Amino acid sequence: MARRLPLGARHPCLRTPHLDRLAGEGLLFRRHYTQASPCGPGRASLLTGLYAHNHRSVRNGTPLDDRHANLARELRKAGYDPYLFGYTDTSVDPRLYAPKDPALTTDEGVLPGFSRGAVLPTGQEPWFADLARKGYAIPQRPHDIWEPQALPAALRHRGPTFAPTRYPAEDSETRFLTDAVLHHLSRRAEGWFVHLSYLRPHPPYIAPEPYNAMYDPDSVPPFRRASSLAAEAAQHPWLAWQLAKSHAAPLPEHRTPIFGELDDAALRQLRATYYGMITQVDDELGRLLAALRQGGAWDSTLVIVTSDHGEHLGDHFMIGKDGYFEAAFHIPLIIRDPFAAPATRGSMVEAFSEAVDVMPTILDWLGLPAPPQLDGRSLRPFLEGGAPAQWRREAHWEYDFRDLRDLGPEQALGLASDQCALAVIRDERYKYVHFAALPPLFFDLAADPDELCDLSRDPAAVALMLAYAQKLLSWRMEHEERTLSHLLLGPGGVISRPRQFR
Repeated sequence: MARRLPLGARHPCLRTPHLDRLAGEGLLFRRHYTQASPCGPGRASLLTGLYAHNHRSVRNGTPLDDRHANLARELRKAGYDPYLFGYTDTSVDPRLYAPKDPALTTDEGVLPGFSRGAVLPTGQEPWFADLARKGYAIPQRPHDIWEPQALPAALRHRGPTFAPTRYPAEDSETRFLTDAVLHHLSRRAEGWFVHLSYLRPHPPYIAPEPYNAMYDPDSVPPFRRASSLAAEAAQHPWLAWQLAKSHAAPLPEHRTPIFGELDDAALRQLRATYYGMITQVDDELGRLLAALRQGGAWDSTLVIVTSDHGEHLGDHFMIGKDGYFEAAFHIPLIIRDPFAAPATRGSMVEAFSEAVDVMPTILDWLGLPAPPQLDGRSLRPFLEGGAPAQWRREAHWEYDFRDLRDLGPEQALGLASDQCALAVIRDERYKYVHFAALPPLFFDLAADPDELCDLSRDPAAVALMLAYAQKLLSWRMEHEERTLSHLLLGPGGVISRPRQFR
């Protein structure tokens, strides 16, 4: 189930010494997947332990039903005061608010149950206040904070993502959040819970010095993609629409340039800049973990590092986290349990794990019961050197691409909004992608790890593909919402049969 972490597991050029050390003292879950994309849906699954087809907060801005249990509220029941630093991208349940309440004008709400530490929505108000105290001029439009320094002519060939921010790393929002957490922890002796949610790495693709120039763009891994944009687009109608739309749009949070106008050199630099942002986060995590060690909390603190989604970084001629490809959904998970079996430290777990497993793991570690409707399972047996009984052999995720504001995919693809959805099941070898109202996709990952050859129309693969469609349907049926389905009322009162694993 787990084996010693080899040096070869590290990235070919990315440097994350503090995360490497954390993995060496904990467990690295190598096959960990988010349940949904983009940010809001992915975080909804992480913080409720529910698959997207159960929590139904499927787009940034789709409300999260207030009836669902969540990690913060469960912690409060046990006497914790969980604090958020960063953001949860939670769209509140509008039924609980008056029609003109400002909470209904943003998709960047705080998950109910969290106390506010330093919350950084798009407006960046706490960080901007800190910059103002340091003498910076604050832009009227928040996104203008990302305007880069002017590059000398000799460096303009590096592309639009090479130029650094106008502020140094020590004044960045990444440093600001770390400092806020360190100040919070300095005032608490025990019994605390912190959810630290860095924006970075994330668009806009810009990093402060020295991180903007830390990686040579010629050393980044090659792109995983078809021979041409047209060949990539031919794989599926949704992909053709997505590529046409994204290649005609500016980079996220940038007015220029158009993404489709970036050549390979500029895309390699975008990837190198993104790696620089990762290393900056690694350095800040290093400061936080060092403070835990020096302050005496290290030997009693559960540390979990993960993310809400991945990033294509030029793979399949895409940037961002839309679609069904591995790069957008395969995410990191490192867990460092101070009480874990010594033999497990520095090991890798090869079994499939999912974002929905994080909430039940935390509750289990704290000795708290998990709500019966959770879709995930505790990873604690792995931390103790074993494996849970009847563990999953596949990973699953969902992506909803409806656009209720502009109806872009609905009109382009001739779909109703509720048909703009896909679901994925992948195991050791095969991957099946089911669209609600578009053709499916089927990949042999052993022969085609880059997901370039769709076998869905190959007569020799049809029977196997249908078997995976049945497995996906069975998974969906087994995990339908079940808040009360384990209960039975009748003579003698309520009978409760919690979920059993076979």
